[in-house]
Amino acid sequence: MLTVYAHRGLHVKERENTVGAFAAAVELGVDGVELDVRRTGDGVLVVHHDATIGKLSIHGALQKDLPPYVPTLDEAMAACQGVLVNVEIKNERGRHEPTYDDSGDFARQVVTRLREIHWSERVIISSFDLATCAFVRSFDEEIRVGWLLRDGDIAGAMTQAHVLGFNALHTHFKTLSAELMVLAHELSLEVNTWTVNATRDIKQMLELGVNAIITDEPALVQALVHEASPEKRPPGMQ
Repeated sequence: MLTVYAHRGLHVKERENTVGAFAAAVELGVDGVELDVRRTGDGVLVVHHDATIGKLSIHGALQKDLPPYVPTLDEAMAACQGVLVNVEIKNERGRHEPTYDDSGDFARQVVTRLREIHWSERVIISSFDLATCAFVRSFDEEIRVGWLLRDGDIAGAMTQAHVLGFNALHTHFKTLSAELMVLAHELSLEVNTWTVNATRDIKQMLELGVNAIITDEPALVQALVHEASPEKRPPGMQ
């Protein structure tokens, strides 16, 4: 069954990655919410996409100094009650992510906190960083893990994800093909695709049979799913 995730919440109505955006997505009736988690200088897990807010570095700031609209992970998860959550760990090598954690401590903290607030069975943790995904799997054999990919050798990545015991590959929709979907099925991997917003692209993903669509336009995806065959409709949709 297809799962529809609201990318950073319902940010057509509210500021993205905020409690308001998550609550609005839940009210819309999505299956899940996708959000981004970072860590402040004083070790608090917060939800924000970029590494900086204006000139303020999240990694170097105290949580109390962040704008009030930036929720903690706990606050964000509380706003997502009743749906699934894709927690993306923002930890990646590159100039745009100058505070890369190669120790696994950040990933461990996320996994530990999700356990403590009783969310570990209703999340999938994703990251563009392969090592971060592997750390998550090593810390918890049961929690769901999805490796995020922009491009490259998708077939090779599927094999690697299978070997490492991941549950899913989170691929950009333009990289997918029917042949890759066959391979994913053979490797018992789910394919959760991002960020699918245009009608033509949504319909193509439905035809390919992806497991989840992460979208900025969840209402549109829901409408197109209703038009599709019953077996492609998300749980709860009539």
